[in-house]
Amino acid sequence: MKRILLVSSNITTEPYPIYPLGIAVVAAGLAESGHRVEQFDFLASGESESRFRDKIVSFHPDYVCISLRNLDNCDSLGPAGYPEIARRLVGWIRGISGAPVVIGGPGFSILPEELLAFTGADHGIVGEGERIICELIRDLSEGRTPPPILRGDRLLDGGEMPSPLYSREMVAYYLDRSGMVNLQTKRGCPHACIYCIYPSLEGNRFRHRDPNAVVDDIERTGAEHGVENFFFTDSIFNDPQGRYLSIAEEILRRELRIRWCCYMRPERIGRKEIALLKRAGLYAVELGTDAACDATLRSLGKGFTFENALEVNRACVAERLPCAHFVMFGGPGETIGTVMEGLANLQRLEHTVVFAYSGIRILPGTALHARAIAEGVLSRDASLLEPAYYLSPRVDADIMNRMIAASFRGRRDRIFPPGEGRKRLAVLHKFGYRGLLWDHLIRFPMVPEC
Repeated sequence: MKRILLVSSNITTEPYPIYPLGIAVVAAGLAESGHRVEQFDFLASGESESRFRDKIVSFHPDYVCISLRNLDNCDSLGPAGYPEIARRLVGWIRGISGAPVVIGGPGFSILPEELLAFTGADHGIVGEGERIICELIRDLSEGRTPPPILRGDRLLDGGEMPSPLYSREMVAYYLDRSGMVNLQTKRGCPHACIYCIYPSLEGNRFRHRDPNAVVDDIERTGAEHGVENFFFTDSIFNDPQGRYLSIAEEILRRELRIRWCCYMRPERIGRKEIALLKRAGLYAVELGTDAACDATLRSLGKGFTFENALEVNRACVAERLPCAHFVMFGGPGETIGTVMEGLANLQRLEHTVVFAYSGIRILPGTALHARAIAEGVLSRDASLLEPAYYLSPRVDADIMNRMIAASFRGRRDRIFPPGEGRKRLAVLHKFGYRGLLWDHLIRFPMVPEC
């Protein structure tokens, strides 16, 4: 048995603090293998160097594993990068401990070679870590010399994904700050959005957990930690086969009194399905609409139309379910004409929140990366460790940004630039609101009295 410290290096709170589910799942895998595991959240510690050093000294770990969740905040108008935080943590560990340092997480998996060199960690894990970390620690403990970067030879089946091992101290922090804890019902994504790294990280098909296991996790987390609010972090909750409805049906069968939210694709879901999900506790949904007109939706490889998004929005309004659309301007094919059309389309989305972004973060290995190089937006040898954004050569970014700002001006339910959203949500948090917060920006039409 080894003593293993798992560290979440994530400090972003945009648009709200998110429980580090990844290290909770890895902790469960290590615990099942007989190791003693403790978790440390750099954000929950107040980003305190002294508290981190004290944890290293008191726990005296044999191995320290750092999770890098995000490379940056994906905001071209107010960029903030996070790899430097992981490098700083590695440096602090080196100063007081000889424990080998392992780094992983979705952010690391995007640029593993660059980030291993940048942070100075001993080993890196690409992809799902709960099985690979156990194998790495076994090999190191037995005197073998694994390669610096390890990748799994296959993806885990749904039944192999362990239930998260939540930290009581960390749960208390996130309940105070965001009022909810994360959970996952499946991994993977079969869609081919040109900017997205999900299929590379989690595979290009959905791998579903058993609905009973998911709802067992909900019940156990409620019993052990008093959690009543959850966020399902699936890349897309509403899979086309409709298996997501089984989660809601099982929640209803057990008569659980919980509230939850999720990400959805804005198509193939109507009032009937939304009504069922609401009865099971769904109180808000975030929609990956991503573009505001059909031309830019096609260029992003979205596979649906703006009319589809409009229909889903209408269904949400009819069921009085708060929804938010996240939209990126400046993608491939964007022109002043498509910006105008997109802004006019967004005006048709009633009783909802729209978060708009300028430009699209370029990630390696994506179709957008290849297109950016081909169009001269990005040089072939450019490092993507620092944020780089795709902005269509056919549109002036300053003019586009002014158009978005003018269209959104005076509306509490339209957010641009992203920094404006942080300010508004901070005010709501100050007044005692918890959860997504943006759902409080929506005003539904009055229901006529009978």
